[in-house]
Amino acid sequence: MRTNRRPISILVGMATLFYGASDVPIHIEDRALAHLKIVIATKLRRQESFTLSWRHPEGEPGGRSTIWIHPSIPLRFTFDEPEQPQLNPRWIDDLMQSVNSTGGILLVDEVIDAPVR
Repeated sequence: MRTNRRPISILVGMATLFYGASDVPIHIEDRALAHLKIVIATKLRRQESFTLSWRHPEGEPGGRSTIWIHPSIPLRFTFDEPEQPQLNPRWIDDLMQSVNSTGGILLVDEVIDAPVR
């Protein structure tokens, strides 16, 4: 099997993360946020704080952002797609490894396994 990365920018559907009292939405692709939600919920259930960093999506000013995620700060996830996508356990593992590092979660591209041809 060959390993490929699916860039987040080619995913369809734009989800929104609302953080704290801010009314400024954080736009992340639906599929990416569905995977992030699993990792974030796991850490918050353990009462663990961490950072979340991402590159700004196309159509927004360039650069990247980082926020401090803490169990006492409210989060709301909204998705364009009504059904949860099939989750990729490998991507969740990559994100979990990232969140357990000193740098916190870095939203990385999805790893997909493609058959060797």
